[in-house]
Amino acid sequence: MNQGFTLWFTGLSGAGKTTVSQLVEKELRSRGLNVEVLDGDVVRTNLSKGLGFSKEDRDINIRRIGFVCKLLSRNGVAAIASAISPYREIRDEVRRENGRFVEVFVKCPLETLVERDVKGLYKKAIAGEIANFTGVSDPYEEPLSPEVVLESDKEAPQESAGKVLAKLEELGYVPAKRSKQAYSAEEEQQVTKRLKGLGYI
Repeated sequence: MNQGFTLWFTGLSGAGKTTVSQLVEKELRSRGLNVEVLDGDVVRTNLSKGLGFSKEDRDINIRRIGFVCKLLSRNGVAAIASAISPYREIRDEVRRENGRFVEVFVKCPLETLVERDVKGLYKKAIAGEIANFTGVSDPYEEPLSPEVVLESDKEAPQESAGKVLAKLEELGYVPAKRSKQAYSAEEEQQVTKRLKGLGYI
């Protein structure tokens, strides 16, 4: 359980990557894990400042995020990356480099993203006012076999986070969280066993 891993959220802008990743981060911390989050927008402002949105620059940005995740995870940290990362080839490259890698595809139809977009960026991109906009004027290549698929137009963020945590538990990357009911039942069994041993039952 003290080994790190990379949890990689990919999906279009506005799909819900940041929202779900923050919920997962909070839960992992509550279970005693060391966690760091690399959000695409924050990385663009700091680590990848100056890069544009050509395919080459996008690939450099994703490689940088992947490299930081690798450094963190090999030092026992749960590294959570939340970035559009539109190209399949570079995501697969990051997967190979990181080893313990869980890809989460946050899926959402374009019409829903347009409705959600309070800044109106999708409408501007559709109207041709913004160039190289992923999902409109620039491609997004969906993962072929991600470990988790979230449908954010149909699921509440808490439900999506639950699916991610369930997969991490299944892989043995995080300790399972026992429900209060299950814990009480276990305690009851232990007490019953002790009472029998003392001859009270």
